[in-house]
Amino acid sequence: MAASLWRAVMDSVSGSSSSPSAPDAATGGVEFWHGAERAGWLNKQGEYIKTWRRRWFVLKQGRLFWFKDPAVTRASVPRGVIPVASCLTVKGAEDVLNRQFAFELSTPAETMYFIADSEKEKEEWINSIGRSIVQHSRSIADAEVVDYDSRPQATAQPKDSEENQPAA
Repeated sequence: MAASLWRAVMDSVSGSSSSPSAPDAATGGVEFWHGAERAGWLNKQGEYIKTWRRRWFVLKQGRLFWFKDPAVTRASVPRGVIPVASCLTVKGAEDVLNRQFAFELSTPAETMYFIADSEKEKEEWINSIGRSIVQHSRSIADAEVVDYDSRPQATAQPKDSEENQPAA
């Protein structure tokens, strides 16, 4: 899904991924080439052919980008991007994949799998992505919060009693 989303964005921007405006539009204007919140190597499972490929990942401003090599510059075009606001969970997945240092990132449409180089790296990626999910996602509950103090208060109506009844 993330790669499909990436292709759809790239195709919709003037029809060509080589146009100067395409990378900016697809990356949301994020300057991924410097000041990353986290960057490093991960093995990522392919979307269609489920082989493992080593990619350089950059997490910045609510987006997880990946590249073929770590020499990321302004001219680099990411191989893919995942907007973390669309992610539901990030958690260890050794038991699912039966591989050491594995973790998963799930969206409503799919679950993506990654393998870090060590337990420490895995935990650092999970923590960094988790923090980014919390910072950049808007909870459905946020839209449903009702501030009871600001709602108009119903005026209390006196109970029907003999005192409030008109005289006969």
